[in-house]
Amino acid sequence: MKRIAVLTSGGDCSGMNAAVRAVVRAGLAANIEVIGIQKGFQGLIDRHYELLSTKSVSNVLQRGGTFLQSARCKEMLQSAGQRLAAENLNGMGVEGLIVLGGDGSLAGARSLAQQGTAVLGIPASIDNDIPFTDISLGVDTALNNIARAVDNIKDTASSHDRAFLVETMGRNCGYLAVVSAIACGAEYSLIPEEPYDLEKICQELRHRYQQGRTNSIIMVAEGAGNAQLIAEQIKDKIGFETRTIVLGHYQRGGSPTVFDRLLGARFGQAAVEKLLAREKGKMLGIKNSKMQLTPLDKVIKAGIRPIDELLPRLSKALTI
Repeated sequence: MKRIAVLTSGGDCSGMNAAVRAVVRAGLAANIEVIGIQKGFQGLIDRHYELLSTKSVSNVLQRGGTFLQSARCKEMLQSAGQRLAAENLNGMGVEGLIVLGGDGSLAGARSLAQQGTAVLGIPASIDNDIPFTDISLGVDTALNNIARAVDNIKDTASSHDRAFLVETMGRNCGYLAVVSAIACGAEYSLIPEEPYDLEKICQELRHRYQQGRTNSIIMVAEGAGNAQLIAEQIKDKIGFETRTIVLGHYQRGGSPTVFDRLLGARFGQAAVEKLLAREKGKMLGIKNSKMQLTPLDKVIKAGIRPIDELLPRLSKALTI
């Protein structure tokens, strides 16, 4: 191979820059030119790209988001757009493509593989909902962001006898909510994977209030319900005053943790090595701390990564 390309697609996350940096440096070390596609698949459709150098990826490790930028691309949902993207790659002289992103981005990568492009995917999604990898890029930083926010919220909650409902991202996967509940000592985690009984929760919170507990924290994954609506349903039943915090896109940004910097570097280096070994149409993943490859077809067909059943049980056990 003489030229490869890399793009970041879908929702951004911290650690993407570390992965792109590793792709560029590993590629250049193997005497391969590396093209950076700007704004994801949309940049591929519009032919917006740049030749990357070591200078291009200097001073990016500590930055959140993606310096290549990202965007949604409706054209990639249609066969005509997929063909155009593949043709543009051929026109650029690109022999291999590395795609960083979540389920939609990996589906786009699969569509290019079906067009004959040598493509590899890197799982990058703070929801940790991508199958065939123990963890995705950006998850650890998002959890640390949530933990900092909840620790601060607990200070004011204890000062005013309040219950805070803290809404995290996670439409179909409650990983962020349940893990942050364990890490921050929250009383409850409401996640889409498990039903919950608001009346029972109200009774238990009322009991805590009568015992003289000074605060309560309820983590709510966005897919499990609207935190504000839940707060309105319980506010007159629990003793505590209720407040709501929706963390939103705050979770996505910020300087990546050491874990995500290292994970990004491992993914980027491995992606270049696997392309050179003629691997294609697959996603890199981490299983028991080791790198593995899974066909993109299998990844897409598997759907949402199931949550480890230990986590909800642990969350519940530690609220006693």
